[in-house]
Formats: sequence, structure tokens, C-alpha cells
Amino acid sequence: MKNIFKTFFKTFRILILFIGCTILFYYGIMWINQEYQNYKRYDEPEGKAVKAFQPIENEGNDWFSRLLLFYQNGE
Repeated sequence: MKNIFKTFFKTFRILILFIGCTILFYYGIMWINQEYQNYKRYDEPEGKAVKAFQPIENEGNDWFSRLLLFYQNGE
């Protein structure tokens, strides 16, 4: 009988530890989500920002030349 109570107590202790870690993990994830939700990554750049990509116009690229460009540059 004493052995059963000892086993029950150990199991209950592990269950409480698991529940506590799960709650800590949940609130940690919620805190990180709230931090990144306020992060405005699509705002217009400030200062002397330069456009990183300008499409080539009036070159008449067909699908074959675009495929060759893809194989040459690996992009």
C-alpha cells in the first residue's frame, strides 16, 4: 500500500512539472508572437534607399531565353 502511494506521488509530481512547463512554453510563444506582430517589416525605407531590382524592359524575352538565364544564374 505504501508503494502505491509513493508511485502515485511521483506520477503526480511529474504531471505537475509537465503542466507547468507546458504553460510556461505557451506564454513564451504568445510573448514572442506579440513582439513580432508589432514589427513593421513592410514599411517604406527611409533615407537614401536604393531600389534593389529594376525589370529589364523592351528586350522581348521569350520563355526559352528566360530558361537559359535561369540555368546560367541559378536563380
